[in-house]
This record gives sequence, structure tokens and C-alpha cells, in this order.
Amino acid sequence: MSDENFNMTMRKFLKQVGVTSQQAIEEAMRKAGSDVTAGKSFNAKVVLTVDGLDIEHVVTGQIAGQA
Repeated sequence: MSDENFNMTMRKFLKQVGVTSQQAIEEAMRKAGSDVTAGKSFNAKVVLTVDGLDIEHVVTGQIAGQA
């Protein structure tokens, strides 16, 4: 695989992860309602694995609830 093709497919995958993750979080926040989310912070964790590669990458952080 060429470096250009690798970079293109990597960027496409990561964009899909970012966009779909944001949509899922926003939907969950809306469903929970502002009475549950307002003024609160939620711990978040993403675990990335790749079939065929020995990788488990974990990203953690906090997301502020919406008012």
C-alpha cells in the first residue's frame, strides 16, 4: 500500500469515528435530558483495536453535560 493511500484511508476512518461518535454522544445527551446532564461531567473512554495488528489504544476524557 502506498503512503498516500494509507494516509487517505486512515484519515477517512478517523473522520468516520469522530463524526459518528459525536452524533452518538449528542443523541445520548438529548435522550437523557438536561435535567440529567446539566452541570455534570461524564467520563468517556474509546478503545481502538485493529484486527490483525497487536494494538489496543485507549483514550479517556471528560465531556461536559449540556444545559
